[in-house]
Amino acid sequence: MLGRTLISLWLIPATMAVMPVLSFAAQDPFAETEQEVAAPQDPAGQSESVDTGAAPAGDSDAATADTDNATQESSSLEDEYGFDPADEFASDEEPAARDPWEGYNRAMFRFNDTADRWVLKPVATSYRQITPIFMQYGVSNFFDNLREVTNSFNSALQGKWGQAGNDAGRFLVNTTVGVVGLFDVAQHIGLEESDGEDFGQTLAVWGVPSGPYLVLPFFGPSTARDVPGRVVDWYTNPLTYVEHDPTRYTLKVADIVQTRAALLQAESLLSGDRYVLLRDAYMQRREYLVNDGELDDDFGADVEADDFGDDTDEGAEEETKEDAEEDVFGF
Repeated sequence: MLGRTLISLWLIPATMAVMPVLSFAAQDPFAETEQEVAAPQDPAGQSESVDTGAAPAGDSDAATADTDNATQESSSLEDEYGFDPADEFASDEEPAARDPWEGYNRAMFRFNDTADRWVLKPVATSYRQITPIFMQYGVSNFFDNLREVTNSFNSALQGKWGQAGNDAGRFLVNTTVGVVGLFDVAQHIGLEESDGEDFGQTLAVWGVPSGPYLVLPFFGPSTARDVPGRVVDWYTNPLTYVEHDPTRYTLKVADIVQTRAALLQAESLLSGDRYVLLRDAYMQRREYLVNDGELDDDFGADVEADDFGDDTDEGAEEETKEDAEEDVFGF
């Protein structure tokens, strides 16, 4: 047991040190090649006869066609989903402030993306095509039910006692009546599923800043604050305490495949720089979860007060009107 623990501790830093090197050497068969851009001509229409190694006219036409296709794809996504992913996930914050380790993160992202395209995505695609839809719902409900333990634990640490009770109630009802969580019975009795809580969100509520953006090997997007949160969440995951190793590994792999299969449709929204899109989407999603969906936006505050009859302004106006009438009519 002691030797097994030592190997696990050394495996994490060794993996993080080796993976960026392997990612540069990996050949991604799905990577898009960079298109060469023809040298600009002078306004008079004449160009110097200098051998610049510019691409022939055929390559220039191909580059123009690719640009048109990308524009059409972005327009089709905007028409289909109502927004452009590149604009939706854009952020006004300086990338250097939130992503100071971009070089390392991009290398790790390339490694994870290559591993996903070669291994995880084909498995998830086959799983989605072969497995009946009702079984996929059952598997998803089963793992969501197990996560209610982590949700209720972190809700209690954040002082959200109502949500903690709701999550704990969902776990008890779905584990018993819902056949170990295969059926979401709790939602039919008023116990709605929440967005979920983890220890990273708990640290945020306690005032810990998010820190720089970080891409972990195999685990994907994270932050300096969420890394220790993942360790605590590992201990609150019921699968951690399954003593039979083959069963525990099988369940964890099934959870990963089910999660990846659920993201296959959302993947069609990604166009352009996938690293930037995923980074911005992750950071905005974490901010949304930490704030429980509440946005610091004062827009519409005056309209909302007027629509719902705020007592302050209306009461003051009525008082002023009554005083004026009393001065004029004497009563």
